[in-house]
Amino acid sequence: MQASRARLFKEYKEVQREKVADPDIQLVCDDSNIFKWTALIKGPSETPFDGGVFQLAFSVPEQYPLQPPQVRFLTKIFHPNVHFKTGEICLDILKNAWSPAWTLQSVCRAIIALMAHPEPDSPLNCDSGNLLRSGDIRGYQSMARMYTRLAAMPKKG
Repeated sequence: MQASRARLFKEYKEVQREKVADPDIQLVCDDSNIFKWTALIKGPSETPFDGGVFQLAFSVPEQYPLQPPQVRFLTKIFHPNVHFKTGEICLDILKNAWSPAWTLQSVCRAIIALMAHPEPDSPLNCDSGNLLRSGDIRGYQSMARMYTRLAAMPKKG
């Protein structure tokens, strides 16, 4: 557990240094628990998520970095690899392809990449996956844009 704390403190210091370097990701550690983090990530440009800001919750195991963190979307998102109700994310690096070389910051980058390049063949959101698999890109993008506007964009007025 001491090694994981040391690693997380190191990542915390790097996040403080990189705040300006990576404006698409804002990682914040819980004040009272180094194993709980949240992130705000910007939706990638030229995607239905463009303009949205999505909140992620990180639960880091005591065996970190040997085991991956659990990450889920707190913001509702219409995406084939994200469970609509729970926010669970289907991403290989969070499961069987995890490596201790990954950091919380690089996990955020991988999630942004997944947002831009969905994998409809391993869907957690079947409605979203089915739209993409059937070739209805317009329908998928329309639904994803609608949920981005509803859940991930600041309310005006």
